Amino acid sequence: MPVVLDVRIVTGTGGGPDKTILNAPRFLAPSGYHNVCAYLHPPNDPGFEPLRERANALGAPLVSITDRGPLDTKVASELLALCRRERVAIWHGHDYKSNVLGLMLRPFWPMRLVTTVHGWVHHTRRTPLYYAIDRLCLPFYERVVCVSEDLHHACRKLGVPENRCLLIENAIDTTQFSRRTGRDEAKRRLGLPAGVFTVGAVGRLSEEKGYELLIRAVDHLIRAGYDVALLIAGEGSQRDKLEALLAELGRGDRIRLLGFQSEVIPLYEAMDLFVLSSLREGLPNVVLEAMALEVAVVATRIAGIPRLIEDGRNGLLVEPGSTAALAEAIARTINDPALRLLLQREGRATVESNHSFAVRMDRFRALYDDLLERQPEPVSP
Repeated sequence: MPVVLDVRIVTGTGGGPDKTILNAPRFLAPSGYHNVCAYLHPPNDPGFEPLRERANALGAPLVSITDRGPLDTKVASELLALCRRERVAIWHGHDYKSNVLGLMLRPFWPMRLVTTVHGWVHHTRRTPLYYAIDRLCLPFYERVVCVSEDLHHACRKLGVPENRCLLIENAIDTTQFSRRTGRDEAKRRLGLPAGVFTVGAVGRLSEEKGYELLIRAVDHLIRAGYDVALLIAGEGSQRDKLEALLAELGRGDRIRLLGFQSEVIPLYEAMDLFVLSSLREGLPNVVLEAMALEVAVVATRIAGIPRLIEDGRNGLLVEPGSTAALAEAIARTINDPALRLLLQREGRATVESNHSFAVRMDRFRALYDDLLERQPEPVSP
C-alpha cells in the first residue's frame, strides 16, 4: 500500500488546512493509500494537544516533530528516518518549510513531490521571507495543488508548468457538517436568548481576518437599535487588541471572543448569519462549513470567494476593508427573512453539488495514481 506523508509546520491549534489534512486518511484508505501526517511544532506548544485529539478522533496517524527553528537540523534527520521507516512513496508538503524539506530529502529517499498551496495570507515580520522561499520551491515540485483560482494564477506566473499546476478547491465532509439541531435549541444550549439575531465568525485572531471591522459593524448596528450579538471563535495574536476594542466600545455583553473551540458545529447551528470579514484568504473552509450547516453567509469579495458565492443567491458579497459595507449586509439579512432562508437553502445545495470532500479526495487519489503510474484499486461499495 503506497504511503503518503503529509507534512506541515504548525503553531497553536492549527487552522483551515488541518481540516483537510487530518480528514484525508479515512477518505483515501479505501483507495489503497496509507496517509501519515507529520506536524512540525515548537517545543511544549500547548496548542498541539488539541490537534492530537482531533487526529485521534478522525483516525489520522499523527507524528509529532519538535521544531526549534531554522537551525534545528534534527527536524530533517527525523523526517528522513520517518520516510525510510514508513517507506514513503509521496511527500505532500503544505507550507514553505515542508516544501524546502521535501526538496532537501528527496536525494536521500526516492519519493514523488506534491504540495498544496493554501494561500499566502498571514503577514508577520518574517512571512515575506518565508513566502519568498515557498515561491522558489514550487516550480521544482511535480504537482502543485492550488485551493483557489487566484492562487492557481499566481503559481503559473511563478513558473509552475500548466501540466503540473492543478486547481482543487477546498471541500468538506457534508455528512459530518449537516444540521441536527434547530437554531432556537442551539442558542439555548449556548445560553443565548432565542430572539437575539446571532452573527458568528470562526478563525484565527489575526490581522488579515478583519475582525476589528466586523466588531465595529456589529457595534454600529446595536447603536442603531438592532437586537444583535456577535460570537467569534478562535485564538491568535490579535486577541489583546480585540479585547481592548470591546472594552472601549462597552460591548462585552453583546460581542464575545470565545477562544479556541474544539467543537464548532454547535456554534454554527446557533448562528443566524456567518460573516467572513477577511482582507486576504484562499478559499476558507469555515465558509463551506457554515453553508453546509444552512447558515446564511456574508463574505468579502476576495480570492476564491466569488467563485463560491453568487451574490444574492447563496450568499452576500461585500468589498473588503469596509465597516459600513459589513453593517449594511448584516442589516439586510436581519430585515429580509425570505432572503435569509434563500441563502441558507442555496448555500447547502452549493456545497453538496460542488464542494463534497469525497469528490475532492477522489481528485487527489487520481493525482497520486498518475504520479505512481498506478492502476486505481476498486473501492468497495
